Amino acid sequence: MPVVSITLLPGYEPSTQHRMVNRVANAVRSVIATPEAGTTVFVNEVSTYRRDGKVFSEGRAAHPVASEVVQSFLQAMQERDLGKAQSFLHPEFRMCFPGGVVMHSLQEMTTWAQQRYTRIAKQYDQFEESWQGDATVVFCHGTLQGTWLDGQTFEGIRFIDRMVVQDGLITQQDVWNDLAEHRKA
Repeated sequence: MPVVSITLLPGYEPSTQHRMVNRVANAVRSVIATPEAGTTVFVNEVSTYRRDGKVFSEGRAAHPVASEVVQSFLQAMQERDLGKAQSFLHPEFRMCFPGGVVMHSLQEMTTWAQQRYTRIAKQYDQFEESWQGDATVVFCHGTLQGTWLDGQTFEGIRFIDRMVVQDGLITQQDVWNDLAEHRKA
């Protein structure tokens, strides 16, 4: 049964340590076939250490929870607060919507969307995180509801968003949904 020890400099919030311990335990269990009860991860704090001729007495800043960044962005978009939504995006942000439509600004996206529907909202079923080095990939899925250009309403249309979060900012968004199939019907 694996026992993992993490050594940190002081100053990390308990919530950050909790998140780290859980993620390390999950990483271990994704590699080693061990039960949850057989995996132990704990944190030690040291007051200072020396590396490469330099002495350190505090750690680096913790990243925000990526799924919370994505939820805040999506909430701002749903409220059409484009200024707030923009604050969650990296300067080189890229998004790809169904049909391979690639855009780089929220204004491009809203102009594109105005040709498809007059209103849209998302009902979220789940958010999931996958860690890829210094980036976190967040998947969210659920259903869409809204109003077509002709005034008819729709609901229950499946969607999946995949977003890449790095240093607290969204760098990429990929969107898949069944809007086109429902629009044809």
